[in-house]
Amino acid sequence: MRFWTTIGLLALTLTAAAAQEMSNGQQEYLNSCAVCHGVDGKGDGPLADELRKRPADLTTLTRRNGGEFPYWQVFATIDGRGMIPAHGEREMPVWGDQFLPDDVKRYGPYGGEAVTTERIHNLAGYVQTLQR
Repeated sequence: MRFWTTIGLLALTLTAAAAQEMSNGQQEYLNSCAVCHGVDGKGDGPLADELRKRPADLTTLTRRNGGEFPYWQVFATIDGRGMIPAHGEREMPVWGDQFLPDDVKRYGPYGGEAVTTERIHNLAGYVQTLQR
């Protein structure tokens, strides 16, 4: 029940009027990340308790990185396509692989890659705004 209530609340936040006021990164985050990381990025999304490893608290990345936001590390983690499997499994989706097929269908191979990369930049930039 808690899951469906949360999903319903997330859906309400994405009404047409609200979507116009959100950045692309925030829209992408709410559509792709909030279910695990939570709306505020604290790792408390509705699916967090269902995962083997709790999602990261995204609000403390700057603090945990000596006061500097690790933009390129966040970008690479979201994209996931360049991650080396020998470094361990990840429960987080490889968003580069998730986004690319639809983007390629819509924009062609070069345009699709550019759009996928821009979506990931938008997400990384939005995660930066979540820092506390």
